Amino acid sequence: MLALSPFIVFMVVYLVGSLLAGDFYKLPLTVAFLIASAYAICITPKLPLKERINIFSRGSGNENIMLMVWIFVLAGAFAKIAGQMGAIDATVNLTLRFLPSGMLLPGLFVAACFISLSIGTSVGTVVALTPVAVGIAEQTGTTLPLMVAIVVGGAFFGDNLSFISDTTIVATQTQGCKMNDKFKANIWLALPAAILVLVAYIFIGKDVHVPTDIVLMEWYKVIPYIAVLVLATAGINVLVVLLIGILLAGCIGILSGSFDLMNALSAMGEGIMGMSELIIVTLLAGGMLALIRHNGGIDYLIRVLTLHIRGKRGAKLTIALLVTLADLCTANNTIALVTVGPMAREIADRYGIDKRLSASLLDTFSCFAQGMIPYGAQLLMAAGLAAITPFEIMGYLYYPMALGAIALLGIFFRYPRKYS
Repeated sequence: MLALSPFIVFMVVYLVGSLLAGDFYKLPLTVAFLIASAYAICITPKLPLKERINIFSRGSGNENIMLMVWIFVLAGAFAKIAGQMGAIDATVNLTLRFLPSGMLLPGLFVAACFISLSIGTSVGTVVALTPVAVGIAEQTGTTLPLMVAIVVGGAFFGDNLSFISDTTIVATQTQGCKMNDKFKANIWLALPAAILVLVAYIFIGKDVHVPTDIVLMEWYKVIPYIAVLVLATAGINVLVVLLIGILLAGCIGILSGSFDLMNALSAMGEGIMGMSELIIVTLLAGGMLALIRHNGGIDYLIRVLTLHIRGKRGAKLTIALLVTLADLCTANNTIALVTVGPMAREIADRYGIDKRLSASLLDTFSCFAQGMIPYGAQLLMAAGLAAITPFEIMGYLYYPMALGAIALLGIFFRYPRKYS
């Protein structure tokens, strides 16, 4: 148990600090991980300090961790330069411009799905579309929490599947599978949930109509997002895909007059710096987990969790429970994945679970949990922009509910069969 105590220290520091501050995002995750990491170094027995630090450093510099860092750097640069170029506004307006009349609710959901799939961030989608949802609700008299919940639900569709989403990057790297392979497995869980919710929105919103004053932005500014989506789906190395996306966004932005070369480089720098906290947390978590593993904590936890497992179904449930609990404690699905990903991989290897499926389960249940907690960044952001409370939105979060239900049923009924 002592070997696992750094986890407890991290949870206590983060939860107590957040509760005292009255805000789950007031205490920096970097500080909580730094304290837990320092504690892990201190409690490692029978080794000189230099050797303990070396174990920590080797964990931080693990091949998978460093690849994640590279992807975070390029994803941050791409997201910022594409946004600066006007790709987000263009994508939002292009999607809304072509919504058919009487299909506003399902159309808004599809727009949120497409935008989040393109830009790879649920928070970014919430920020981009929530003001639109608020305006539409005011113009049409539709229930405001319902409109906001549609945006939040669609945002998690892309967060779960996008090739440039933090959660996709971490899930695939910790499980050792390719992004396009994980996408092909994950789509069997996400798409049925999206279709069910889409049908529900068609019936709920058949009398709500699209506003007529949506301005059509320059369509060509959507090209970098589409290129990234197509190339990544084709199985091209994600680093190459992101570099191509950055070049396309930069060229289109300069040629269209959105920015000059120096502004493009500055935007890339801002995007990279915006990933700095996530990169630092990833490095600290990697080092801390290396010490916990060295001290036998991972083996002990897996023994306890798998004590009553009688096959793949129980192992899958354990993976789902692990990441859900981690997300409830951290209110950050990426950090939850970084924390429990290595443990999930060991469970998957031990019970012969397909790596593509274990990555999908991790990502799916982290998105389900993050989409349902009232203190997560997405709900807090959406509620703040709409001037309502997160609790008002929660009752309308049909997509996260459907995603969690289908993923859970998939475990019990061994769906999708190809990966079970």
